Amino acid sequence: MLCLKRSGKPSSMVASSLCFLWALLGLYAMAPVLMASTPAAMCTPLKTLNDSLSHRRRYMKHNFPINYSIRVYREEIFKLSTISRMRLKVEGLDELVLQRLWFQVNQGVLKKIIRVLPERHPSRSYSAELERRFRDAEGVFVQSHPAEMFQQELPEKIQDIWDQLTEEPDRVLESSWRFASPKSLVDSLCRTMFCLFSDCFVHPGAQQDYCGVSHLGRGNKTSIQKAEKRPAE
Repeated sequence: MLCLKRSGKPSSMVASSLCFLWALLGLYAMAPVLMASTPAAMCTPLKTLNDSLSHRRRYMKHNFPINYSIRVYREEIFKLSTISRMRLKVEGLDELVLQRLWFQVNQGVLKKIIRVLPERHPSRSYSAELERRFRDAEGVFVQSHPAEMFQQELPEKIQDIWDQLTEEPDRVLESSWRFASPKSLVDSLCRTMFCLFSDCFVHPGAQQDYCGVSHLGRGNKTSIQKAEKRPAE
């Protein structure tokens, strides 16, 4: 907002004070926009993805044999503790880098889940829908940032992880493979989504830390479940 003087007499002290007050109020109103790490356009596809994730217990647990697991890269076991560890070990780690890594990790995870499912498996269509909605969110993510961002050099430790994720399976050492259940992998996808894109899920006025590893506690599980069930705005 611009504060202009009237022609003739100079602005009074009261007018100047009011002008300053309006400027402060304007900055205060803009603060959420300036501080937000997630573009507003991202929230709709992420909430749509979250709608599908809210059914993951039925399709990723009940439709699979007990203790069923699939083979994934070690780096695809991507949890809240993984994010916390990266933030501690990688100096000046940009949130956008973590978001890019989140998409890269879970792109591979969802493809591996679909790959092991026969065409007539009761969870096949659900998994395909989940992967489609994930790709929709990724497309909006790419469109919401300048192309130069995706050409920037990654921190060395993040680049090492990226290289492992894109390595050809037959060239990966046996020690680099892990086994995990589809449910645990999709649980991690959901929890880390809430952490890295929290702007889209925190209720106005609430102070919820979706990145805290204490989320595994009952109280925080409940808060995530409520957010998952909240209708998209």
